[in-house]
Amino acid sequence: MVSKSQIKLITSLQLKKYRNEHQLFIAEGVKVIQELILSNLVLEHLFMTEAIFEDVIISKKTLVTEQDMKRISALSSPSPCLAIFKIPKPSKIENKGLIVALDDIRDPGNLGTIIRLCDWFGVKQLVCSPETVDVYNPKVIQATMGSITRVNINYVDLNVFISETMLPVFGTFMHGNNIYNEKLPNEAILILGNEANGISSRIEKSIKNKIAIPRFPSAVGNASCGDIQQTESLNVATATAIFLSEFRRIS
Repeated sequence: MVSKSQIKLITSLQLKKYRNEHQLFIAEGVKVIQELILSNLVLEHLFMTEAIFEDVIISKKTLVTEQDMKRISALSSPSPCLAIFKIPKPSKIENKGLIVALDDIRDPGNLGTIIRLCDWFGVKQLVCSPETVDVYNPKVIQATMGSITRVNINYVDLNVFISETMLPVFGTFMHGNNIYNEKLPNEAILILGNEANGISSRIEKSIKNKIAIPRFPSAVGNASCGDIQQTESLNVATATAIFLSEFRRIS
């Protein structure tokens, strides 16, 4: 059974203010929780509607009703388990390899997917501007599918970070050099900007290498007339996948 004080704590952790205050975050879903338990994160408590996670000690898990799970879950369709973990202290940024930097990414699903992409493409360092959505937002955690345990994430002043690095800095823009024509280094910083506004002007001033994913003639209609698709822009997570694929391409 889940107590009233536990319900109050769990539901409060949906807000950044209380995550920071308690230094705790919530995770839902069997796969996500399993990945987090197998990592070096500290499990505070686990709530389940069925007997799963047999390796977790009894004192750290509670069996609850489906109704109680609905009360504590941040999901519209609750999973059979919800866990509370301690927020770890971020590791120091290592200025080497390929680093992804995010300038004011606001959508939790986008951030979670980008973290998964970093994990897939072997990017160990992700740096975020202070305005970027909190990585411990429940929707971000859900979208990472456990990849958050394998990517070091820091929130920093991007201007300061860029000014202090010795790595080449690449910024992603609508109008930049064609990514498919660029010779890309193994070690660099790749910056992606806000969903609606792109990279901010103050960060853009520090970027020498501007790259873009070109649009191609439409497959519908008379392509020979040079018709260009009217799509405004790519989703930032989709764009991240394309850029990372090109950086990882063997030349």
